[in-house]
This record gives sequence, structure tokens and C-alpha cells, in this order.
Amino acid sequence: MNRRLAISLALGGLAGVPGCRQRRASSAPPADPDPVKSPAASPELEGQFLAPVRIDPSLRIRTVTGLRPFRPSGFVVRREDFGGKSLIHNYGHGGGGMTLSWGSANLALQLAPPLAGVSCAVLGGGVMGLSTARLLQLRGAEVTLYTRDLPPETTSNIAGAQCWPVSVFDNSRRTEEFGAQYVEAANFSIRYFQNLVGPRWGVRWLPNYYLSDGPPADGWIGGPGGVLHHLQTGFRDFGPGEHAFPANHVRRFHTMLIEPSVYLPTLLRDVRSAGAGIVIREFGNAAEVMQLPQTIIFNCSGLGARRLFGDEELIPIKGQLEVVLPQPAVEYNLITNSFYMFPRADGIILGGTFDRGNWNLEPEDSVRDFILEGNRSTFEKMREIQANRS
Repeated sequence: MNRRLAISLALGGLAGVPGCRQRRASSAPPADPDPVKSPAASPELEGQFLAPVRIDPSLRIRTVTGLRPFRPSGFVVRREDFGGKSLIHNYGHGGGGMTLSWGSANLALQLAPPLAGVSCAVLGGGVMGLSTARLLQLRGAEVTLYTRDLPPETTSNIAGAQCWPVSVFDNSRRTEEFGAQYVEAANFSIRYFQNLVGPRWGVRWLPNYYLSDGPPADGWIGGPGGVLHHLQTGFRDFGPGEHAFPANHVRRFHTMLIEPSVYLPTLLRDVRSAGAGIVIREFGNAAEVMQLPQTIIFNCSGLGARRLFGDEELIPIKGQLEVVLPQPAVEYNLITNSFYMFPRADGIILGGTFDRGNWNLEPEDSVRDFILEGNRSTFEKMREIQANRS
């Protein structure tokens, strides 16, 4: 099993816009009462006042697994017309489905005929299906959603939900056409999520810290000259002696973090409130889909598209997450080459697996131990560095 985190600097090449160092004011040491008589204070290091995560098996509250719908050449947004009906595909987003949801839905709607007053079918009750349904409603269409599952029983509920579109395609398979599709979807989607920041949707801004032994690499997606460089707000690289993390180099930029347990029920309520019909149904084949009464059908079935529409390139990428008790003082994301941590209201999300081609959803004890120990070691070292600075 591949234990390496799919968020790779070779693919993502993370960078962005210059910004200022940040620290929590409540975590700062008290001001010296007589700075004139005090020795010169050591310069503040990036991250020295961040709260390290407490990781212990006794704090673990659950283990979850999910299958990312991945296509090495990237996600599909394509229209097919036959039998007087239009079938518009929108699936295969790998680990970036939550991030790309609004933008990919927008691309799918661009392929449809005029929608005002038109009855449309949407297949799939995950984030891609719900986002497509909601955009259809906002553009005047009538929607019926057909799905086997609804939140909280969807793969989207298992997402780490950092708003940054990685683990979406293999860079060696990227074409110019797909690259343009990816960039358009990412730009639209990340801008759309900014309208949803706040407690109602469970979306907030956080700094991200990427740790590496060598200098961070710049790739096609991010870094100076990257196609999404402009979306990496507050970017800065920190070298040895400039930060308080257990690595030689640290790259920082800000993105949004999405709480699936808040976001998905809110999106579902909005879809329902706007009058969507919801039919709990599992389709056996494409012929059953094409028998639906609607003349415009949006296929947002994720991995189901492999069976329904014969997409053999679509494969599962299994991920296992360990969740420990919420820790409100932790207000940053941390990613290494092997592990990641996202702090959410429903728990601290710890990950680190990207198991290509594995359909088995059973949690694995060895993976649990790997994730917990690897993340624990990182934060214990971070705690030691901070203690030596105090």
C-alpha cells in the first residue's frame, strides 16, 4: 500500500502572494514590564506561538475511510446527445471534488441548452451532484435529484475538505485542453467559496504550512508562474532558523477549510428549499438512466460512472482518516510529505494515505497506527522546539 500523501509538491508546487507573518495574539508571551533593562529578545519565528496538536490513542474518536473517484487524465465534463436527450457528464475529481465543485458544475451547465423553466435530472447526492443541482436552480431550471445516498452517507462527508485542488490528475497525463478546464473550474470555485465564508456554511480561512527537508518545489499548479499562483494568498517560504517547525523548510499560504458536517447539510437544505425533488434510487446501467423523463441529465455519479457508463479509466483511491477530539486552539493546517492535519469543529482530521486501485472500505489497524504515530511525532517535535524558545 502506498503510504505517501497525495498532496505532492511536484504536482501542486505551492506558492502565492507575499504576506505578513501571523500569530495568535492570545498565545503571545506577556509584554516585558521593563524592556530597557531586558536583554534583546530573540526574533519571533514563524509558528512559534501555534498550538501543537495533542495526539494520543485515548483521544481518537473515530476512523473513517472513503474512495476518491480518480482519473489519471483528469475529471470529465462532457456532453453526449442521443435519443432526443442530452447527457452531461461531471465526474472523476479525485481528491479535489469539494474544492472544484462549484467550478466544475459551472462548466457542466455551460454545455446545456437554455435552462430557464427546463426540467433537469441530476445523478448523485454528493458535493458534485448537490452543487450542480443548486446552480441549475439559480439559473431557473427545475431539478430532480436521483441518488443512492444523501449526506451524511456520501463520500463527500469523508473529505478532508481543504480548499485547494490537488490529487486531481497525474501531471504526466495532463493535456492542454484539460489544463484549461481545470484552471477555469478552480478559479470559479474558489471565488464562489469566498461568498460562503462564515458559520452558516462552515467555511473559514486558515494558514497552511507545508513542511519539507529540501526547498519547496514550484510546479505547474502553484509557485511563481503556476497557473493558480494568484489563489495562494499570504505566501512565504521560510528557511532554516526562520520557523518553529520540525523541518528544514516551510511554505505557508492561506486557503479556506470546509466543514463537511456543516456545509453539506446546508447545501442539501438549500436544494430542497428551492423545490428540488429527491428520489432515492440506484441505477443498474445507462439504459435505466436514459429512461428518466427529463431530457437533460447531469451525471455526477462519481465512481458510479465506471459501471454505468463504462469509464474504465476511473479508479478508486482509498483514503483512511483518523479523527481525534476537537482542539479549538489549533487554527492552522499542517502538511508534510507523508501526513496532514486539518482542524475542524467535529474533530482534528489526521490523514496520510492515497491507496490507488483499492476498493476495500474496511479500516486497517496498521494504517491507523501509521497515521497517529507519524502525526504525533511531528507535533511532539514542534512542541520541543517551542519549549526551547521560551
